[in-house]
Amino acid sequence: MNKVLLDTDIFSEIRKGIDGRVVSRAGAYRHVFGFYTISIMTVIEVVKGWQKRQREDRVQEFLTEIANVEVLPIEFSIGELAGRICGDLERTGQPIGLADSIIAATAIHHDLILITGNISHYQRIQGMGYSLKLDNWRN
Repeated sequence: MNKVLLDTDIFSEIRKGIDGRVVSRAGAYRHVFGFYTISIMTVIEVVKGWQKRQREDRVQEFLTEIANVEVLPIEFSIGELAGRICGDLERTGQPIGLADSIIAATAIHHDLILITGNISHYQRIQGMGYSLKLDNWRN
């Protein structure tokens, strides 16, 4: 089993326990590695979502839940790569947004498989020639 980076959608599904396949694969992964790995962008996206709803209780709950999660920061090289990815996609009329470009760049930089439910979305990055590895735990 390879170490992976969880996209925000999959990390949220794990926390909610909705999809049995995702929960099962996540449990097996955590048994091997002892923790999950996410990008700081996932923290930003989740906190932003609860902040918009003025749900400080949910922000604090989330921050407590991720105490045992590996959160990868945005290093300079990740920022540069994300900018290149985002620029290439926008230039060719295939934008996916800065947040997802940062998450993809984080996975590429750390040589991790990105686990996402948005495979077709991220395949645009692969189509541009970037070495992004993808998997979907829903399948």
